[in-house]
Amino acid sequence: MSIQSLDGNQFAEMIKKGANHLGANAQMVDALNVFPVPDGDTGTNMNLSMTSGSKEAQKNKQNHIGKVAMALSKGLLMGARGNSGVILSQLFRGFAKDIEQKSILNAKEFAHAFEAGVETAYKAVMKPVEGTILTVAKDSAQKAIETAKSEADIIVIMESVLNEAKASLKRTPDLLPVLKEVGVVDSGGQGLVCVYEGFLASLKGETLPDTPVLEPSMDELVNAQHHQSVQGYLHTDDIVYGYCTEFMVKFDPKKEKFSEQTFQADLSRFGDSLLVISDDDVVKVHIHSEKPGEVLSYGQKYGSLINMKIENMREQHSTIIENDKRHQSTNNPTQKEKQPYAMIAVSMGEGIAELFKSLGVEKVIEGGQTMNPSTEDIVKAIQSTHAEKILLLPNNKNIIMAAEQAAEVVEEAVFVVPTKTVPQGLAAVLAFNASLSLEQNGEGMSEAAKEVKTGQITYAVRDTVIDGLSIQKDDYMGIHDGVIVEANKVMESAVKTLLNEMLDEDSEILTILYGEDMNSNEVDQLVGDLHNQYPDLEIEVHNGKQPLYPYIFSVE
Repeated sequence: MSIQSLDGNQFAEMIKKGANHLGANAQMVDALNVFPVPDGDTGTNMNLSMTSGSKEAQKNKQNHIGKVAMALSKGLLMGARGNSGVILSQLFRGFAKDIEQKSILNAKEFAHAFEAGVETAYKAVMKPVEGTILTVAKDSAQKAIETAKSEADIIVIMESVLNEAKASLKRTPDLLPVLKEVGVVDSGGQGLVCVYEGFLASLKGETLPDTPVLEPSMDELVNAQHHQSVQGYLHTDDIVYGYCTEFMVKFDPKKEKFSEQTFQADLSRFGDSLLVISDDDVVKVHIHSEKPGEVLSYGQKYGSLINMKIENMREQHSTIIENDKRHQSTNNPTQKEKQPYAMIAVSMGEGIAELFKSLGVEKVIEGGQTMNPSTEDIVKAIQSTHAEKILLLPNNKNIIMAAEQAAEVVEEAVFVVPTKTVPQGLAAVLAFNASLSLEQNGEGMSEAAKEVKTGQITYAVRDTVIDGLSIQKDDYMGIHDGVIVEANKVMESAVKTLLNEMLDEDSEILTILYGEDMNSNEVDQLVGDLHNQYPDLEIEVHNGKQPLYPYIFSVE
């Protein structure tokens, strides 16, 4: 059996088979996570992301492979969860953009699309780490390019991709010492191998052990409607580009061929606050410019103009300054002005959510360990705030990339404060200053987050040895700023060791967030013991009601 060309219908079946096979193996991929904490969600995140992409591909199933690939990219982007899901979405975003205009692929084009995907994914990651899904994708793409030089069979190309991906996966422990120490391969790389196994099985007409996949609901591409943009604290004369210009271009195949990269680069010369979102038929543009006529004329190079709107922001600003804002909001709610600032935090636990809100956080997204919110979840939260500037606190290292991706696709100005824990998020919120600019606030809050020590008590989900520490399943683990410092069958012993590690003579405040399974008598006993041992230490206690973690500690 040989396949010399690949069309959209065949590719859609490959995507479906890859998503289903990943779903069947998600639990196995989860189990490969290096840390034995109960947040083994790489497989879950990749599964939800790939399933979202597959659903969009099936909705747009057709012979044109470029259109099917772009549908996959759209679904992956908006369904991406966690770092692994974001990287997966970027791999296939680059893949899709490379073949967007192609109706069918030959072997060389198929191989090149994998390479284009790798280039996009590496650009999306601030500090790429080798020995991860990125390495597996890169090595397998390079093998595809090499094989395509002498081979025209797409099945053979896919075999080379899969075989090299498996070989690269086996090498990941040699590149990441922590993988070798624990004795596992990279979980994200394993997830990608599962996808590629599904691709090859589809091409060969082979059967793989599939299980039903629960498909999350997906909305259409982010609605990029621009709400009235007025900054009450800004002086009118400070507005450099005075016309808020919005329009859409319906592509005309007889006119200039559209390239989003070229389009964005050219439009950036006309102003700022530029947002460009395109699909196969139209491109939507939002820009602040001094010469809206020239912007519209440029857009006409690609097709006909529709849904045009131009607003004089200087005039709007002056009007709002002159009118009583409270009266305006009460009597004409449809013209309600955006609030200058909003903070959004991600957290698990009703008590922690209430704590964030009491400190001024506008919106709390439920999520964290075992449940990473998707890019779409974060986008919806941003848009629901009705604010000009948003400070976004992920409070989990595995949510930061999804947060950054969400910030890129919305119109609002968003600063992602890279908080990795709830205590860091709380410290960052306390550093917020409404009189500062978005950039100043973001940087100041980021610095404040670094000043906090975080401690967590949770339980091990398997036997392992990490950093020389032997850990048995169901042991209570004490984790200090990401490092496991104690494993013990008795929780009180794990707590004591962890706090001894965190507290020193310079410690002034200890904040205790206790989980949903803890009772108040146990907490009171801990606080009493701590007062006896550290009489000068100020102790704050909150019922965080968080799952999985009996205690979360913050030391300042």
